[in-house]
Amino acid sequence: MVDTRNLDRDSLFLLADLSVSGGVAPVRIKVRNLSGGGMMAEGPIEVERGMQVAVDIRNIGKVQGTVAWVQGRRFGVAFATEIDPKLARVQVSGGNREAPQYARAALSANYGAPSTARMRKI
Repeated sequence: MVDTRNLDRDSLFLLADLSVSGGVAPVRIKVRNLSGGGMMAEGPIEVERGMQVAVDIRNIGKVQGTVAWVQGRRFGVAFATEIDPKLARVQVSGGNREAPQYARAALSANYGAPSTARMRKI
């Protein structure tokens, strides 16, 4: 059998919310790596192999999955449906890199060397 788990795996640091089936509230976790079929995460939550979970990933949304393995505070989740992991890396801001309106005046002003005529002597 050929191990293909390392193919197309994207290492990153991303925060996501994990809900355990039957759990009370989502828990914030750190996503350490992400692929189309699953992820490795770390967080302050007790999970066991085989648990059904839902992960809310930035720019992707809620993804259903099953805990595949657990090692201390780290665990793996196998997704029920394939995702596009590159979407999680897309900037949330929408790509508008123009300065905010309150900063435009300062950016457009021509600040040269300070004028000694306007400096106060102490």
